[in-house]
Amino acid sequence: MYPDLSYVFHALLGTEPDNILSVFKTFGFFLLLAFLAAAALLKHDLRRRERIGQLKGKVVERMPGGTVTVWDYVFNGIFGFVLGYKIPFVVSNLGRFREDAGSVLLTSNGWWWTGLLGGALFAGYYYYLGTKQQASGMQKYTVYPSDRVGPITMVAALGGILGAKFFAIIEYLPRFFNDPIGVLLSGDGLAIYGGLIGGAAGVMLYARSHKIKVLPLADAVAPGLIVGYGVGRMGCQFSGDGDWGIVAGAQPDWWFLPDWAWSFTFPHNVLNRGVPIPGCTFEFCTELPQGVYPTSIYEVIMAFTIGAALWALRKRLTNLPGLLFCVYLFLNGVERFFIEFIRVNDRYDVLGFALSQAQLIAVGFMVSGALLGYLAWRRGTVVN
Repeated sequence: MYPDLSYVFHALLGTEPDNILSVFKTFGFFLLLAFLAAAALLKHDLRRRERIGQLKGKVVERMPGGTVTVWDYVFNGIFGFVLGYKIPFVVSNLGRFREDAGSVLLTSNGWWWTGLLGGALFAGYYYYLGTKQQASGMQKYTVYPSDRVGPITMVAALGGILGAKFFAIIEYLPRFFNDPIGVLLSGDGLAIYGGLIGGAAGVMLYARSHKIKVLPLADAVAPGLIVGYGVGRMGCQFSGDGDWGIVAGAQPDWWFLPDWAWSFTFPHNVLNRGVPIPGCTFEFCTELPQGVYPTSIYEVIMAFTIGAALWALRKRLTNLPGLLFCVYLFLNGVERFFIEFIRVNDRYDVLGFALSQAQLIAVGFMVSGALLGYLAWRRGTVVN
């Protein structure tokens, strides 16, 4: 496993791990790749839908050269302050940051004077830009949905984080009541379905505020959403973040993948969970005592397969707004419902069945996808 970049270089070049490169976390890197992959696929399909006239641009008025507003000063001043406030504090607490990044980043601790300096520099830079610009009267511009992929991605990320944290708190209420501040500020404990619901809510509100048709946008989002999920699960596998299954059974004769894809002990996992690895002197020197199902690998395969299917269907279903997203909901629910049977998770008694929170939401996804998909199908015909 590679909890951070220093372990990647150790595996490739033999350098010592736990050095300065350990501030770059493997899961965070794949999370960034997931957002980039989803944004790229979204932009590509939005442009296609704009070319065929399904999505329209919005005409806005803007002062040429007068692009720096009061909000630019406010936002970038705050952004510069946060960077200046936290970065020097992180550098001065690298050891603690390597062990638990959330305990350093998600706290009120920092350096005030460097924060004020950072805020002044960022705001000053935009003031400089503003003084160089010359206004020459208001002009009209057409802004298309594909031009808004950046803000859409940011809104999805923010809504996803809030939703993930909310659903994680609901699932582990006793832990929250014991330490509400610690749980809120912790970087762990994020529910993936909560992130999906929170991100979807944020994007829907953003779309309505900018008069973007919600159903075609949802269809355009669907392939990138499941592919991004798959990329994120790659980060789970490479870092060993606890997204693993129950103890693996005996490997069957028909198994054609590598042995580690059936049973894996996640050595050097980022959680430092398990038993000590003999002779290891690194910071992350544990592995699970028994091989478990590497469920993140299975989810990567299923996510990319679903993503390929949605990408292949997107043109045929263009004239049925919302149907592609319904297909995504159904297949996503099927994938998560069945993978949960071999994952480690808390279970609830539901009508005599022991189901996890994710399975309950997955059932909702499957039912919603089937019913809403049927209604979308009734509204039109498939494009040949």
